[in-house]
Amino acid sequence: MAFNPFLMGSQKLRGKDLDKIHIYSNDLKGLLIEQMAKLCKYQTKEEKLLLLLSIKENPSNYLEDEKFKHIARLFQDTEVVKQSKQEIALLPEAKDFTVYGRKHISSNAYLQMKQAMQLPIAEKGALMPDAHHGYGLPIGGVLATKNAVIPYGVGVDIGCRMSLSIFDVKSPYLKRYAYQLKQALKEKTCFGTGGELTISQEHEVLDSKVFLETPLLRQLHSKAVRQLGTSGSGNHFVEFGEVTLAENNDFGLPQGEYVGLLAHSGSRGLGASIANHYTQMAKEQCLLPTKVQHLAWLDLTTELGQEYWLSMNLAGEYAKACHDQIHYHLSKHLGIKPIAKVENHHNFAWKEKRITGEELIVHRKGATPAAVGELGIIPGSMANDGYIVRGRGEVESLLSASHGAGRKMSRSKARQSYTNSELKKVLSKKGVTLIGGGVDEAPVAYKDLEQVMMSQEQLVDVIGKFTPKIVRMDKK
Repeated sequence: MAFNPFLMGSQKLRGKDLDKIHIYSNDLKGLLIEQMAKLCKYQTKEEKLLLLLSIKENPSNYLEDEKFKHIARLFQDTEVVKQSKQEIALLPEAKDFTVYGRKHISSNAYLQMKQAMQLPIAEKGALMPDAHHGYGLPIGGVLATKNAVIPYGVGVDIGCRMSLSIFDVKSPYLKRYAYQLKQALKEKTCFGTGGELTISQEHEVLDSKVFLETPLLRQLHSKAVRQLGTSGSGNHFVEFGEVTLAENNDFGLPQGEYVGLLAHSGSRGLGASIANHYTQMAKEQCLLPTKVQHLAWLDLTTELGQEYWLSMNLAGEYAKACHDQIHYHLSKHLGIKPIAKVENHHNFAWKEKRITGEELIVHRKGATPAAVGELGIIPGSMANDGYIVRGRGEVESLLSASHGAGRKMSRSKARQSYTNSELKKVLSKKGVTLIGGGVDEAPVAYKDLEQVMMSQEQLVDVIGKFTPKIVRMDKK
């Protein structure tokens, strides 16, 4: 009998088996392996592969099959649709967009935003003063579309956000209990890829029925359980510091100084997997010129668009849950309770009617929501003050403001031009203790937040200040 490459000992499909029928996407492999294990429990590996090959080559034959229609749609959404689509032409001229603090923004970030405004789905746009070059939209870019969502317009770290707890404890506490605060940050927080906490994690988001809605989300649930309450790498942090509140501060608290706990992180592996999976789907369905291929979108009237929207919102809820857990465990460990809290996403997409009166999908990739009266946090760096702000509802900014100072130096350039010794001197002068972190996140790598704030005075009012004192970041 002739050798059959499909005939193997174990009956469980593996990634290398799917290579034999020319399926190479890791995301797609994971989904297919999971689905076939459930749907074809008693079939041999050869039978499973031959069935997958048949569905792959003729997905339309299986779209009405109750058992295999989801798999058929996966193939139709990728190979077949990709082959039948024509490249989408950009608008000959970019639509106008508002720029705040142009002198602070690099030419490549400005060009990225201009290219985004050539998309046929683009309605309105704005560029925040902290903007810098990114994938798809620039970091600090705000883009409004109609009935379409751009996964990379939201970003890989879906729901990346800020959260600040203000405690009824005065600032001398920071020095008096410095050792306890450092130990709490070391023991009750965890950073970086694959990071997991050893303490018990419970949150209602883990029981969300949305995790059962798609094969991808079912596959990601276990990772979400493991990474709950942890933080990413890069510029993510958890830090204790001094909060200074103005007289008119929206919290009903007396003007003065308090202890605060500030965190910056997102949706971890859950969000990244969702972003990468649906970006790939979007790029295969929405064929754009190479220079803007990361701006591929999903139509929200389609099942795939609705899947992403559902998944994106779950990732946003999960990001909030991670922050909830960080603040809860640290507060409980130290025996202090917050008397006020402010938090906001800055990597997300919202359905918004307040800009033009009709519903738009507003992507804020590294931008703080700033509708009238809306509170947010705009951080500085590991050694510089950040601000608690109240939105002024500026329509030209698409109800947005900056999400920080913004990078002026790449990570590699920061490493090449700055030393650990120099960083330690700056931190010592500022009275900041750093746990983890490195020169790629040094204050010198960022723009001057004071200048950025001056460029957006019409966008937000400052009602408070946060001064970092004990900072925890990923180890370098």
